[in-house]
Amino acid sequence: MKKIVMVVLSIMLLSGCGTAASELSYKQISTDEAVTMMQEESDYIILDVRTEEEYEEKHILGAICIPNETIGSDEISELADKDQLIMVYCRSGNRSKQAAEKLVKLGYTNIVEFGGINDWTGEIVSGVGE
Repeated sequence: MKKIVMVVLSIMLLSGCGTAASELSYKQISTDEAVTMMQEESDYIILDVRTEEEYEEKHILGAICIPNETIGSDEISELADKDQLIMVYCRSGNRSKQAAEKLVKLGYTNIVEFGGINDWTGEIVSGVGE
C-alpha cells in the first residue's frame, strides 16, 4: 500500500512540474476577440509576420512587419519591451503560431496570436508605413 501511495504522489509531483513549463506559452484568440482587445487595450503592437511583399499588398492598420523567417535567436529591436502586449497574425494562422512560439522562447511574456488576415473583417490598408 505504501508503494502505491508513493507512486501516486510521484506521478502527481511530476505532472505538476510539467504544468509549470507549459505556462510559458502564448494565448490564441479569434479575430473577433482580437478586435475587442484592440478596442479595450491601449499599449500594444500588432505584428504581421508575413513577407514584406504580402505586408505591402495589404495589412491591418497600425501593424508592423517582422517576417516569421527573420525571427530567430537575436533580440528584435522593434520589440524592445518583452512584457508589452504583442498581437501576432499572418495570412492564414500557420506562420503566426510559429512566430508566437519563437517569441515566447525569446522571453516575450504577453503574446496573443489571432490567426490570419484572411479572416480579418476590420480595416485593411496597403503600402508601407500605414
